[in-house]
Amino acid sequence: MKTVIPYFLVLLAAVLWGTTGTAQTYLPQNAQPLTIGASRLAIGGFSLLIIMIVMKKINFSTWPWKETIVAALCMALFQPLFFTSVRVTGIAIGTVVAIGSAPIFSGLIEWFFLKLRPSRAWIMATTMSVIGCSLLFLNKDALTVNPLGVTLSLIAGFVFAIYTIVSKALLAKVEAIPAVAMTFSISAIILMPFLFIFDSSWVTEPSNIATILYLGFMTTSVAYILYLTGLQKVPSSSAVTLSLGEPLTAAVLSVFIVGEVLSAVSWIGVLLLLGGIIVLTFSGRKRAKQI
Repeated sequence: MKTVIPYFLVLLAAVLWGTTGTAQTYLPQNAQPLTIGASRLAIGGFSLLIIMIVMKKINFSTWPWKETIVAALCMALFQPLFFTSVRVTGIAIGTVVAIGSAPIFSGLIEWFFLKLRPSRAWIMATTMSVIGCSLLFLNKDALTVNPLGVTLSLIAGFVFAIYTIVSKALLAKVEAIPAVAMTFSISAIILMPFLFIFDSSWVTEPSNIATILYLGFMTTSVAYILYLTGLQKVPSSSAVTLSLGEPLTAAVLSVFIVGEVLSAVSWIGVLLLLGGIIVLTFSGRKRAKQI
């Protein structure tokens, strides 16, 4: 696999994640974010798990349970942490702090614990992307800096960084599709109680089935298969930085599909985000030529 292709796979995964917000606008207002998260993980995880078991791609006796359980816990924790932080401190601050802090945490973890010093391209791309992400959300809801909300957002960013690093270790032992199947099935089981705590009757309504299937298969199964496939050849810190393509996609879709209007400052943020992604993606090709 050519070096630049894994970067595009990770970026494509981020693009699919970015469609989640637009897709959720087609769901009823009483649909709780946590029930949506539990439903999409269950659909994406269990469907893949059944297929992998039938195809005999999973050997439970030799499966790397330690990495899988840690990754599943991280994914299950990220859902309530992120959605609670957004509810407490607002969409703008919650999203910027959580998604913007993840690549920084990932780079620091790689540096201090894995002894992988970040490249200049990563530092430049991450700086551009985080600033761009901040500018992008300046015209969103009124900014409310709530200490609890910011703390939860930081923990969410840290948890996603851990998920990426642990998943990379998992991929050294198993293939991407079985890894997604096992990780998300366990995450779904952990989040299953939320389906009973909140009203989840909307899941079985015919008008919502297509949307929830899209969220389960495309933004969960397919997206994370792409992400983990690319992650096999991409440094964890770079993969998390490329995931900032998620808010970029969400912003573009909000303009062209939902009908929102972005300010001039937010468009500058879009350009910075896009620039950071381009720098990081094509730096991979440059390193390959040097090698």
